Amino acid sequence: MKATILVIEDNEKNAYFVTFILENLGYQEIQARDGEAGIALALQVKPDLILLDIQLPVLDGYAVARELTRDKELHSIPIVAVTSYAMHGDRERVLQAGCVGYIEKPINPATFVAEIEQYLPAGKRSNS
Repeated sequence: MKATILVIEDNEKNAYFVTFILENLGYQEIQARDGEAGIALALQVKPDLILLDIQLPVLDGYAVARELTRDKELHSIPIVAVTSYAMHGDRERVLQAGCVGYIEKPINPATFVAEIEQYLPAGKRSNS
């Protein structure tokens, strides 16, 4: 069974692009458009992986990551930031907030899948 991936992204074009890639590989993908909705959906679904934009309405990605990693039911779910924040120190801030990975936008479709699959259990990857 392939992984369930929660995408917390407010930009419709970015969300569509990620959805297109993930669904073509057979992943179950669910979406939230703001940080608060993302936390609620994570609690409800308990996905295998969370792809998190940092610049979000309601709660930014830093606050979302901190909240998710503090929750006893969700703290073990890997969170990968997918963000246009690419300045010196941004990667470190993302990791300190609780993310395990960092992918810069714009997404490179040639490397995106390999970048996220390293955080999934072997039996839930597209090449499994």
